[in-house]
Amino acid sequence: MRHSQTAVLERGEHFNAEFTTEPYEVAWAGEARFFVQVLEPQPSSTVVLTTQFSPDGLNWVDADGVDSVKLDSGSAGMVSWPVREFGGWLRLRGTVRDSPERGPRLRIYLVVKE
Repeated sequence: MRHSQTAVLERGEHFNAEFTTEPYEVAWAGEARFFVQVLEPQPSSTVVLTTQFSPDGLNWVDADGVDSVKLDSGSAGMVSWPVREFGGWLRLRGTVRDSPERGPRLRIYLVVKE
């Protein structure tokens, strides 16, 4: 039987600039998937999300060969993408573009399987 685990990295924070999620140790896993849900839309703003890897949870590099995910945060909804061949730790780096003072409210999940 395969084991899996779901972590909620962000529970509904408002983002209006650059941010990173809490790092999550996943060395035991063989595959992962991020889910990002827009809870409160912010018209005209876009969120650019980049998967990052780390060998130690301290030093980070953008995932190689993976394009950033663009999320139209002007409407509610969810995006998801798979992550494979990662190091021991995962997180997301995000940038909110064209956002007023209070950006979109997001919930971010990481699901991993061995």
